[in-house]
Amino acid sequence: MTTVTVSPKFQVVIPKEIRDSMGIVSGQKIQIVTYQNRIELIPLRPMKKMRGFLKGINTDVARDNDRV
Repeated sequence: MTTVTVSPKFQVVIPKEIRDSMGIVSGQKIQIVTYQNRIELIPLRPMKKMRGFLKGINTDVARDNDRV
């Protein structure tokens, strides 16, 4: 776990190893949410980069007999 310090302007620096592993680049938008008493940063990705990210997902869904 990495610790960062909040600056007097309430800014934090995302450590390089985390930026690299998440593919975060300068100028990229990041959504910030609070969830169960914590802060989460979610990198926003362009729709073109999302193409194919569900490849190989299991689409078999158990259905009721009257819904075949």
